[in-house]
Amino acid sequence: MKKIMIVRPNDFVDISMEIPGIMTDVKYYTGDNFVGERIDGYEAPIILLTEKAVVALGRVQKQLLEEGFGLKVFDGYRPKRAVDHFVRWGKMEEDNKTKNTYYPQKTRQEVFEGGFIAAESSHTRGSTVDLTVVNIETGTEIDMGGIFDFFSEVSYSDYDHLTLEQSKNRVQLRYLMRSEGFEPLQQEWWHFTLTDEPYPETYFDFPIQG
Repeated sequence: MKKIMIVRPNDFVDISMEIPGIMTDVKYYTGDNFVGERIDGYEAPIILLTEKAVVALGRVQKQLLEEGFGLKVFDGYRPKRAVDHFVRWGKMEEDNKTKNTYYPQKTRQEVFEGGFIAAESSHTRGSTVDLTVVNIETGTEIDMGGIFDFFSEVSYSDYDHLTLEQSKNRVQLRYLMRSEGFEPLQQEWWHFTLTDEPYPETYFDFPIQG
């Protein structure tokens, strides 16, 4: 049975404090996202994950660093109140503030129907992460053939109209993440959940604070 908890467990940690060289871009804090504003529950620009997920993610980072690359993380733990914020946004009248950037060919309702946003998110369990790969020297994201939170079939993990380089980059990211125990989401090339997550039936709603 699913539970909702409002207290932060001791094993939810800040990834920047635990994984050397990892980069973050907390778009739900900055407002640079599909809603166009800071999302409820994001009270600090940090990424939290369960310690178990952080250890596995650290192994991915170590593999990438050996090749001159690293991870950039957009989101980890997501409070339930943030998911509720997304749901409210989905029911609001279109204002075209972010449509051209994030969902140019879909309505807000179609974004939900397509599985890009859900009323219950694995992120709320604390072991799901959204990320990409960057060149460590320049900080430049490698070409994945689409941006984070672009709600289109282009973002499908197996989208087959990519360049050879884009396809190779997605395949390599999936391979690395799977090798350390993460499972990808078909609709979003950037989304991975720790298979052996410690809270598979628990959804959390404590705010993200420093």
